[in-house]
Amino acid sequence: MGNPAVMTAVCQCVFGMTPVPLTVTSQNTVIGQNFPIATIMDMPKLPMTFGMCTSPSNPTVAAATAAALGVLTPMPCIPACAAPWAPGSPTVIVGGKPALNNSSKCICSYGGVISINMTPAMTLQIP
Repeated sequence: MGNPAVMTAVCQCVFGMTPVPLTVTSQNTVIGQNFPIATIMDMPKLPMTFGMCTSPSNPTVAAATAAALGVLTPMPCIPACAAPWAPGSPTVIVGGKPALNNSSKCICSYGGVISINMTPAMTLQIP
């Protein structure tokens, strides 16, 4: 059993330097702990940013690192998630989409794995 991710749940990317709150944009009718419950379609996107990115697969980081003669040079994060969060909740459907729980992960196109570190809905349980 996991906890549902709701608006303001804290997300972190392994290549990002700053944790950020999740923004729920996929639905606004189902509420948990006084916040909209997130679905697997609430992927990180601008203006959500993890501060500076350190992924060598990020083209701006690679270019800055090459210009610094191979010294890893972080650059501003621009999340590039092409697929929804996975796996989501197999039995809880919110607005026609699986609910997002705190064990779900989202993969950035630059290799970062984004996870949910903390959700305000710690007293609720979903599979």
